[in-house]
Amino acid sequence: MFSRRLFIFVGVALFIAITFTVITMSSRDKLPVNGIKRVTISITSPFFGAVTKTIHLTQNIWNTYFMAVRAVKENIDLKKQLGQALEITNRYEELELENIRLKKFVNFTSSVPDTYIAARIIARDPSPWFQTVMIDKGLEDGLLKCAPAMVSEGIVGQVIEVSKNFSKILLITDRNSAVDALIQNSRVRGIVKGNNEDHCSFVYTLRKDEVKEGEIIVTSGLDQVFPKGLMIGRVLMVTKDQSHLFQDITIETSVDFEKIEEVLVLKK
Repeated sequence: MFSRRLFIFVGVALFIAITFTVITMSSRDKLPVNGIKRVTISITSPFFGAVTKTIHLTQNIWNTYFMAVRAVKENIDLKKQLGQALEITNRYEELELENIRLKKFVNFTSSVPDTYIAARIIARDPSPWFQTVMIDKGLEDGLLKCAPAMVSEGIVGQVIEVSKNFSKILLITDRNSAVDALIQNSRVRGIVKGNNEDHCSFVYTLRKDEVKEGEIIVTSGLDQVFPKGLMIGRVLMVTKDQSHLFQDITIETSVDFEKIEEVLVLKK
């Protein structure tokens, strides 16, 4: 180990001495023998070439590192900008959809003489036993208990609780809901009852009355809650049992209660 280190040390010292001698003699132009200069150049050239390559390689690695860091930063910035752009796009689409819904409200309210106010649904009853929603309008906005709520597709329900700035609406799909109604063409009367499901029942229709699937059911106005002639739904299924006085009629509501976000409520 010691002899190897000594050999390396002597080799390096000899290399430095020869290099120093060549540089000194070259600067004085007193090197008489061109052969020595050639030998020295032959010995030192590989070393200087290796050093130069190492320097270039280090610079390339350093530049590549900085380019990679810059690329990562630019990628993060671009992802952030893309996220902001998507957020703006989603907001724009939501505003467009809301604008379409409100236009339907405007067209609907212009066709009826009464005064309605638009309200936003802010909560839904999570219990399977009740079909109610909460809206962001109340007494200060002119709403009263039993006020009817609807959308352009048909009736939604009626107000059952009112506070200063909020109200609770009982949907027609709730089992405690009852709406006096009639079949639009035949004028056969009945009561639309909720059953806590997507569909409602059209009850108290006599077995002798002719009711067909697909017929439209509207409000009769006799319950003094809903104005006459508002859409409720269509007859989905009719069952007649000879042992029963009334027919069993299932209704598909015209309103998709899972998708409504705003309602119109009749003001006092």
